[in-house]
Amino acid sequence: MNLKKIKELVKIGKENGVDEIEYRSLFSRIRIVFKHAPIPLGQYEYVTREPVTGPSKVEETQKDTTEKKTQQSGKKYHEIRSPIVGTFYRAPSPGAPPFVEKGDHVKKGQVLCIVEAMKVMNEIESDVDGKVVDILVENAQPVEYNQVLFLIDTES
Repeated sequence: MNLKKIKELVKIGKENGVDEIEYRSLFSRIRIVFKHAPIPLGQYEYVTREPVTGPSKVEETQKDTTEKKTQQSGKKYHEIRSPIVGTFYRAPSPGAPPFVEKGDHVKKGQVLCIVEAMKVMNEIESDVDGKVVDILVENAQPVEYNQVLFLIDTES
């Protein structure tokens, strides 16, 4: 590589504000790293946050909604909860029909949904026989540990 080529690379890097340039050819390799002036302390913006001391308003609202639905029409419904944190899927694949719909009768051991965690698809099964009263989570929505996913009427 000749000096003219190196000077040209430095010029291009400085004109465009590039941090570094790497050039490779069959018989040579060059890497140029540009140092920038440090940012003065006065230009940093500090953000302070108040510590979290209890459940958020979203969690409280979700809990209230779930409790109201759990006790609809004076009945106490069985709750199917998420055993892990992950992403909720109602069907085995994007084009497939959902495992269950609202109003379907389910048997103990029947797959109700999938919760994906770290690229592992975890099938969530019903632990009771009954009728699906409500599905409390939308498809592809993140779910928390112990979040209520389904309400099942065990008397049906």
